[in-house]
Amino acid sequence: MEPQDPHSGSPQNQWRFAQCFGDKGEVEDITEADIISTVEFDHTGDYLATGDKGGRVVLFERNEQKKGCEYKFYTEFQSHEPEFDYLKSLEIEEKINRIKWCKRQNSAHFLLSTNDKTIKLWKVFEKSIKVVAENNLSSDHFINAPITSTSGNPHITSASSLTLPRLAHHDSIVAAVPRKVYANAHSYHVNSISINSDQETYISADDLRINLWNLNISDQSFNIVDIKPTNMEELTEVITAAEFHPLSCNLFMYSSSKGTIKLADMRQAALCDSHAKQYEEEEDPANKSFFSEIISSISDVKFSKDGRFILSRDYLTLKIWDVKMENKPVKTINIHDHLRGKLCDLYENDCIFDKFECTFSGDGQSVLTGSYHNYFKIYDVDSSSDILLQADKSAFKAKKIGGVKGGAKGKSGAMETNGIDFNKKILHGSWHPKENTIAIAATNNLFLYSTQSN
Repeated sequence: MEPQDPHSGSPQNQWRFAQCFGDKGEVEDITEADIISTVEFDHTGDYLATGDKGGRVVLFERNEQKKGCEYKFYTEFQSHEPEFDYLKSLEIEEKINRIKWCKRQNSAHFLLSTNDKTIKLWKVFEKSIKVVAENNLSSDHFINAPITSTSGNPHITSASSLTLPRLAHHDSIVAAVPRKVYANAHSYHVNSISINSDQETYISADDLRINLWNLNISDQSFNIVDIKPTNMEELTEVITAAEFHPLSCNLFMYSSSKGTIKLADMRQAALCDSHAKQYEEEEDPANKSFFSEIISSISDVKFSKDGRFILSRDYLTLKIWDVKMENKPVKTINIHDHLRGKLCDLYENDCIFDKFECTFSGDGQSVLTGSYHNYFKIYDVDSSSDILLQADKSAFKAKKIGGVKGGAKGKSGAMETNGIDFNKKILHGSWHPKENTIAIAATNNLFLYSTQSN
């Protein structure tokens, strides 16, 4: 299929490359620590955060001096360090699994970041550095001060000649300090954190449990979901993702490796093991295979902004669910249908276990998810049209020479199977909450695409 101009067709397909941050060298030269592991816009869209495998968090802020939606570097800090669990003889990586912004209530920013075990609440703020502008040693009156001692040192002869030191603004820096550290609450790897709409509590989920925290209390959490069996040999499923409802502070959902999504209500019981709703689609027996259970595992779930729909991603498809309809999704979008014949190879090289994220647009009209060879797909929910873009080096090369497409290879329909580089994959992305701007993590590069003219 021939590439199509992403500017042609309906307005929602008029995407263009805007920016790229990061080292633009070859894949072979990339340091493991520089690989981006999470991307997240804040609630205003004016700030953007990325976390990497080296435990660093990098923040970007909107560049108001540029037209369109462009960003500039804001600050960077080391969020997590590598640790070692001596009781379990287990090395804990510094890799940032998730970042979530708290809604801004003053001039400072607050955000949660987590690695496999420890969650931290960071305060990021602009700090004024002041220096002493003048003191008694630099006062002019000392030059004419009378010498009253044999040593030749001037002395202050009256109170009026004493000058109090004054502090003057010298510079401003952006500081990041950890306000809270929520540790020792998870026995398994943390895969999700989600802040409640009340902005007072949040949940953290690992493979078998979900804990409820108060943001102000770091030494106590409440276990609200526990699917760990008495005998671990009977373990049949794990929790893969969890998220709070955007409007109802009592509702949250979590997905499992069995392909189910469970909606729980914290008003029903302290332990939410009995779900309020379960979203699951019966598998066609004709399609059942050795890989069925692996490819049905849900890697990510997201609520729409109004909380009416749920977006879920498994290995082959993207599904949109109506919260009121549990038996089947409203829409199923094939993402990796062209890879069905390669499942055996993908199992051999472990790619079948890749966890692709998904996200709704701010208005809920579009959805976004990634694929291999640095391809990602934007799907229009109402018109059922889609566009396939590629985040690669051609994007910023084309922008430099004034290319119309901005390096984005727009395609409609299925992706090609030949020549796919499975080492290049778009696992993480985030959509601006108010505009058609998306941030895509492609290995160690952060790409921004927008429908606005820059």
